[in-house]
Amino acid sequence: MGILTRRKNKKYSYEPRFYKQEEGTRPFEIKHKFDEHRSTIDAGGLKNRFNTAMSDYKQGVDAGVKKRLYIIVAVLVLVFLWLIDFDLSIFKF
Repeated sequence: MGILTRRKNKKYSYEPRFYKQEEGTRPFEIKHKFDEHRSTIDAGGLKNRFNTAMSDYKQGVDAGVKKRLYIIVAVLVLVFLWLIDFDLSIFKF
């Protein structure tokens, strides 16, 4: 009945009447914004998506990205502590 599966979108093969298409080009193809940077946009099923996501995770990220993430998290924690008026005097050395 299709309860667990989603309906696929229809694909149309529209060609203008007087347009001569060059080999290898598709001017009406809509691409995702970050297609060059993603590897998980394939519609290969859940197992394939999980496997590509795990391979991307194992590949790692740049050191600059980690450093930037740590700085953002630290700033957000400090702003949160400042908003709730956290008393830093309990950390006396």
